[in-house]
Amino acid sequence: MWPTPLLAFWRRLTRLLRSPIVLLLLLFGWLLLLVPDSRMPVDVVAPQEQTSTPGSWKDNSVRSYEDFLRKVLMETWQRPSNFSVGLLSNVSRHREGEGVEATDIRDQIYFLNAVQKVWNEERFGAVSPDTVVFLIQVHTRRHYLEYLIDSFRAVRGIEGALLVFSHDYFDSEINALVQSIDFVRVLQIFYPYSTQLYTNSFPGQDRNDCPWDMKREKAMQMKCNNAEHPDLYGHYREAKYTQIKHHWWWKIHRVFDGLRVTRNSTGLVVLVEEDHYVVPDILHVLGIFELARKQHCAHCNVISLGTYMKSVNFASDSGRVEVCPWIASKHNMGMVLRRDNWEEIKSCSDNFCNFDDYNWDWSLQHISSNCLKNKLVVMMARAPRIFHIGECGVHHKEKNCLSDKVLSKVRQLIASSKDQLFPSKLSLVRTSRRAMKMPKGNGGWGDLRDHWLCLHLINATLL
Repeated sequence: MWPTPLLAFWRRLTRLLRSPIVLLLLLFGWLLLLVPDSRMPVDVVAPQEQTSTPGSWKDNSVRSYEDFLRKVLMETWQRPSNFSVGLLSNVSRHREGEGVEATDIRDQIYFLNAVQKVWNEERFGAVSPDTVVFLIQVHTRRHYLEYLIDSFRAVRGIEGALLVFSHDYFDSEINALVQSIDFVRVLQIFYPYSTQLYTNSFPGQDRNDCPWDMKREKAMQMKCNNAEHPDLYGHYREAKYTQIKHHWWWKIHRVFDGLRVTRNSTGLVVLVEEDHYVVPDILHVLGIFELARKQHCAHCNVISLGTYMKSVNFASDSGRVEVCPWIASKHNMGMVLRRDNWEEIKSCSDNFCNFDDYNWDWSLQHISSNCLKNKLVVMMARAPRIFHIGECGVHHKEKNCLSDKVLSKVRQLIASSKDQLFPSKLSLVRTSRRAMKMPKGNGGWGDLRDHWLCLHLINATLL
């Protein structure tokens, strides 16, 4: 007979081991033994890409790995059950200050990035090479994200598309919201170098980083990080801003070159953000835009479905398209990229990553002016199919960031213009606007570590 304390311990241990979360973590831990380094992103390549000797253990390891992940998802994460949502909730308590380590979140992110689960695929079929992808950059503004998802629900033909949500913050409520979508195929990816994961070290804000407004001479005396390389204006990096450019760069590389369902695709990729709102005929308009581009504007290499015009008139502009040189401040919303666009942009990665501007759009403007063989020329919808509804963001703050004033105006405009939606043809309006003179960068990107990380993101095969 065992002593009473030992028996009690044994009973508690067996109850713990029966927990599904503990079993999953144990299986995941065993899986990590098969992976060279669980702290660094590792791509999961297809079995035919293996170069090991046929019949060896390594020859079958990837197939077994993928089969295991697929089995876990099919049995326990087919829908966002209490178990899966609970697991995500436990992991994301780091945000709420409940003591979960960033390394735990990092492990979950690498796990989910390896799985690449496409939700609702069993209902709407597999992703095809020409499937339209909406690539949505998500931070923490769940309030706006709900409205964006609601607007996608009203899009005609949305069941044939794929929504890829690219997160730089791991949050249980946002994960549950995304996984609750039931009207379209959905895939989540997680930027693996976020400030959430690296709270006190680069790429986050290192404790020894030079303060933003410190003079170079003082920084050199303090010997703080990157003291020798402030930006154009004498300022040092702020991680919360540099992350946006890194994330934008990573997510596009991830979709075109990394994800198993899209890395060989020929379809269009529409860039969306969490505080955008789409119009019900966006897929219809995108289709006739691309047809018009092929037939009448072959040199147009970018489509822009959003605009910052103060007044919008669907009655006169629903089918009108403006063709002009691409300008960062005017044509950065609702950009549509093709694979050939991306290959050209990627060939200028040195220019993009080393240009002293923390904004991805002005960095893109820089490579258009200084590197691309074919400068960016845009086809812009005069009546936008993507609206910006955010009251607050990186560059501006309002007194009430949860205000729905802009949202209400957009909804009223769409409702009053329903008879002008789904145009049957387009009218191209070519403007004589000259390509803008490229200004110097906006700074915020002088740190050599950011240059290196940016280039690493594009040259490495990442999860």
